[in-house]
Amino acid sequence: MRTTFLVCYDIADDKRLRKVFKTCSNFGNHLQFSVFECDLNPSEKIAMETALDTIIKHDEDQVIFASLGPSEGRGERVISSLGLPYSKLDAPCFVV
Repeated sequence: MRTTFLVCYDIADDKRLRKVFKTCSNFGNHLQFSVFECDLNPSEKIAMETALDTIIKHDEDQVIFASLGPSEGRGERVISSLGLPYSKLDAPCFVV
């Protein structure tokens, strides 16, 4: 069974930030700066956590997995926003 996760991160170093962004891109959809939506089965979640675990510095960085429930049977995904309208981000993240 696949579960949808909102994966959010706060990375203190630009080099690690780029690596975390690239890793998350392999597992889900980029929603906003440091936020991804990932539909993962249990083994994919473990693979993602393992990959991120090797990149982050545990005393400086944070990655949060917020479960949004089962991917199947929940109907269409609806994202709303306040302020600027939500639009799907297809552009890569650049840190200057």
